[in-house]
Amino acid sequence: MKVDKQLIDKLANLSKLEFSPEEAAAIEKNLSDMLDFVDKLSEVDVSGVEPLVYVNPAINVMRPDEPQMDISKEDALKNAPLADSDYFKVPKVIRK
Repeated sequence: MKVDKQLIDKLANLSKLEFSPEEAAAIEKNLSDMLDFVDKLSEVDVSGVEPLVYVNPAINVMRPDEPQMDISKEDALKNAPLADSDYFKVPKVIRK
């Protein structure tokens, strides 16, 4: 792909941006450098290389999903701003 002033003008129009002539020239050079770098990557021989799905080869390690009591009801309710013997009390949010 060739990067020229027309392409920069089109991109500026699509992105609703305005560039000064100096900024447009800098963008043209930067975009051209990026595309040249991507073209360099196409020169790499990747035959025999499996596609990479995940960067990290680790597999999810999860604990068994077994019910357990980590905190008692009394401990859970003791720091609540409003509570009765068994439940948290919250302000009413739905009105009829």
